[in-house]
Amino acid sequence: MKNLKYIISFLVLWFTLASCEISQLSDPNNPSSDLVNNPSISEIQNLVSGVESGMRESLANYYDVVNMIGREYWRFSGSDPRFTGDLLGKGSSSLDNNTFYLTNPYGARYRVIKNANLLITGINNTTAAISADQKSNAVGFAKTIKAYQYLLVLNQLYQNGIRIDVTDPDNLGPFRSYTDALTDIANLLNEANTDLNAGSETEFIFSLSAGFAGFDAPSTFAQFNRGLAARVALYRGNYGDALDLLDDSFLNLSGGLDVGPAHFFSISGADVTNVLFFPQNANGELRVVHPAFITDAAAGDTRVTSKTSLRNSPASLDELTGEYDFWAYKSQSDPIPIMRNEELILIYAEAKIQTDALGDGEDALNTVRNAASLGDLPAGLTKAQLITAMLNERRYSLFGEGHRWVDMRRYDRLGELPLDRPDDNVWVQFPRPANDEGE
Repeated sequence: MKNLKYIISFLVLWFTLASCEISQLSDPNNPSSDLVNNPSISEIQNLVSGVESGMRESLANYYDVVNMIGREYWRFSGSDPRFTGDLLGKGSSSLDNNTFYLTNPYGARYRVIKNANLLITGINNTTAAISADQKSNAVGFAKTIKAYQYLLVLNQLYQNGIRIDVTDPDNLGPFRSYTDALTDIANLLNEANTDLNAGSETEFIFSLSAGFAGFDAPSTFAQFNRGLAARVALYRGNYGDALDLLDDSFLNLSGGLDVGPAHFFSISGADVTNVLFFPQNANGELRVVHPAFITDAAAGDTRVTSKTSLRNSPASLDELTGEYDFWAYKSQSDPIPIMRNEELILIYAEAKIQTDALGDGEDALNTVRNAASLGDLPAGLTKAQLITAMLNERRYSLFGEGHRWVDMRRYDRLGELPLDRPDDNVWVQFPRPANDEGE
């Protein structure tokens, strides 16, 4: 296979969100044409639930690869040496363009994008009794999800670029460069925001899972959209834009740090359990905190104790040894954050520092430090010192959430990540998948 059309042409819809009361389709792999030609409101609900549930597919693969390359934790697997070999650049190994750690998340993200495109088509074609504003709000939801999925793919492929135009699997658009793809994603988020703010509707015509509690209406989902747009602006180096976008996001400098939308998981029925959960002191299949995360931490930092757990005995594999389990998720039903207020505070801090409002930036950093039982940063730090401090606060506040590798890369500091064995490497990006190499 040489084209993405083979990845996205097989449509998969998921209908397993326990928090949404939705009906099953008789054949979810071959949905009725009414779903896109003239769906009912209940069928639109099925499409929305499928989009949201599909966002969780291969999520563990995505987080494992970006967190491992970022030296946040190691994924030990007794059955697959590629985790500690390929991903850590052991010896002469390299990233494979035709294996699970790339093709699985790549295909999963584009299937969600495909489903979101079908949702948009269905909403635009429906004759159900919904207003033009309600249609626009629903389209804004779908476009926001698409933008988020594109960004995850781009995080992996970086300068190799990604495809943005995949509406027609038989006539795909070209790979867009990293810079152009970020621009495309920003534009898509802006379009979505306009759609979300159309009219004065206070509710969507569909329900979302409990993971989006507090962000399940057009106005509040738009706040998530603006937060995501601020993240993109940060990646583009548009710090003034990031601050403007934060004004319309759910940023709250004195609010709860964990507020924000999340992936929902449940142990009930046929739903999916948290894909990053392993019990403490597991053997065989486990995630072990990188030792540097422990040794580099400031004394008393509660971000360490809340997200790691000292093992009864060290875990070792492939010349690597760690004493702490990755313990950010304490049960199979814990949500995995998509974006949290703590990240928005750190985006605010970075943007303020980069626009020379050093005092505001330092105050924001101190907000997250104080929440972690640490004192304020020393007074009088230079801009360069504050940038280093900001990256450190992001390291500990966002541990295991997929940011460290991206952050160090955008500041050209990948060389500062630790090498665990003499011949290890830190990768800059993933190759294009073998089944989608062509232009």
